[in-house]
Amino acid sequence: MSDNAQYNATTGIKDGTSADIMAMQQLRAQLDQWAAELGFQQVGVTDIDLTEAGEELQDWLAKGYHGDMDYMAAHDDMRWHPEKLHPGTVRVISARINYLPPGVDQVEQLRNPDKAYISRYSLGRDYHKLVRKRLTQLGNKLREAAGAMDFRAFVDSAPIMERPLAQKAGLGWTGKHTLIINRKAGSYFFLGEILTDLPLPVDQPYEKNHCARCTSCLDLCPTDAFTGPYELDARKCISYLTIELKGPIPEALREPMGNRIFGCDDCQMVCPWNRISDTSEEEDFSPRHQLDKAGLLELFAWDEATFLKKTEGMPIRRTGYENWLRNIAVGLGNAPASLEVIDALQKKRPLVSDMVQEHIDWALTRQQG
Repeated sequence: MSDNAQYNATTGIKDGTSADIMAMQQLRAQLDQWAAELGFQQVGVTDIDLTEAGEELQDWLAKGYHGDMDYMAAHDDMRWHPEKLHPGTVRVISARINYLPPGVDQVEQLRNPDKAYISRYSLGRDYHKLVRKRLTQLGNKLREAAGAMDFRAFVDSAPIMERPLAQKAGLGWTGKHTLIINRKAGSYFFLGEILTDLPLPVDQPYEKNHCARCTSCLDLCPTDAFTGPYELDARKCISYLTIELKGPIPEALREPMGNRIFGCDDCQMVCPWNRISDTSEEEDFSPRHQLDKAGLLELFAWDEATFLKKTEGMPIRRTGYENWLRNIAVGLGNAPASLEVIDALQKKRPLVSDMVQEHIDWALTRQQG
């Protein structure tokens, strides 16, 4: 392409010869093929204008809805300025990959209060490394075909607004539960991004919202964490309470947690669009150690060495052993009254921190009452 041609800020294509335009369009078409070969279900390309999303994030932070997640407020305006995160960026390639394993029960495990419910995205291998590796492979293919290109791959590991970017790239719309929904695939998928200086043609944003009048996700949230459509108070969200929160879980929120010990899928379970959600054939996303069927007492019996061994290479490791016991203690407090549960709680109590003891005491009060 001619060096003196100028890039069109809207199309991302050089205002030069028809050959320039065709070259970029061919690269964009090849991108879909390469992504599919690498296991992605869809990719889209967008520009880097996140002005509106940045304003919404600042408003959300000002309300304190991020709780202890201080990293959400860090890095100044880098989140809505991708070019500051990776200098030279003019385009973001957004990709999605399904994670729900076929045949994994969604409802019965949650309905059985003796069982432990673990969010379905976290049952297998940690997705960060797998998806980032494939995004890097995709970027390398694109760079080889383009001749020259600078890029960097991200998967939920940097200050980047992945959901607004995914919607701008045409991957779906933002549901009332704040997650991206795809009309043909539901919402059980991971997102990842490639920031690049290659000015590919941008895709049409997904502007139509198909939630219509449905409010199932808002109405059926166990802890009433939604302040309204499209806004979540993370401080009340079970995913935040069981993963991000490092201290005691507010007592008023313990009973609504039920048997959910790592994350929560309720707002996705009740979404009508997930009746047609696609499953994943990725072996790495299949459940490990039968954690999709585990009981609360079985997991509560793990010592720290067992926890570290069983969760190696899994997202569950993130919560840490202390919070793992804290979460399960709450689950046992919500379980049916049982001498076996009381005995397990009493035996574990002298072995744990003051913070976990507080939750065990709460559980014992409920069990003995």
